[in-house]
Amino acid sequence: MEIDDDASDDIKHFMLAYKLFLLTIMMNRTVALLLATISCSHAFSTQPSVSAPSSATELFAEAEDRRSFLTTVAAVIPAVAYSAPAFASGGATAGKYTTIPIAKRRYYGRVQEAVHEFLLMGPAVIKGDLTDPVVQDFFDVTKTVVVQGKKKDINGVCNKKDGDCRAADIFDSRYNDMKTTMYLLGNAFRINQQKAPDNLPTVKAAKKFFKTMNLFERKVLKNPSSNDKAATALYAEALDQLDIYLDLVELPPTESGNYDKEFSTLVGESSRIT
Repeated sequence: MEIDDDASDDIKHFMLAYKLFLLTIMMNRTVALLLATISCSHAFSTQPSVSAPSSATELFAEAEDRRSFLTTVAAVIPAVAYSAPAFASGGATAGKYTTIPIAKRRYYGRVQEAVHEFLLMGPAVIKGDLTDPVVQDFFDVTKTVVVQGKKKDINGVCNKKDGDCRAADIFDSRYNDMKTTMYLLGNAFRINQQKAPDNLPTVKAAKKFFKTMNLFERKVLKNPSSNDKAATALYAEALDQLDIYLDLVELPPTESGNYDKEFSTLVGESSRIT
């Protein structure tokens, strides 16, 4: 699965800020515990000393107090260092952490556009017509721009040897992009960061939908018919499975009317439903 450059940069910036945040918490805890220990220790009294220890016994007692203090500090620091939780997702995004709001801004538009185009197939599929252009386009790997190309010139000047600095878009089918974004969005809906992605309810629901739709795709691409009742049954089954997934990722159901319009597939500025 490919993730666009902007998404990759967002992840790197977030991870850096998050690590600095954890480091600050650890340092604050360490300082607080050290100050608490010092205030309770007789080895470093804030009162001015009136006179030096008058005997070897007092000198020995003072040394013992200081050794006890250092031993306490040595025990406190590792405990503080290991008390900070580590957050990382597994699987395809191992070592990275994506919050739900970030995932929504990044994938809500693409998932909703995919649902919109999925529902557009409905009238043709109900008739069993897999040769309809709407059905064919949904699985055509040359029809959908999944990554917009970026111009390669610098301030309007092309420095390429071949002189070609035109933006090159990356194409794929809407269905393939739907699978990618549904998986990545579902992977962000997690409570336990140690849980494998395939064990998440959202990812399980998505993969169940993919399994049914893969069978449907095979019928469309290999031997499309204008009267395929088996394909109609598969579409109906996939529709029910899609509604289960949409509920888990906090999106409206297919019958809500939310998907009657087209959606922008660019990374959004808000995690709200657009």
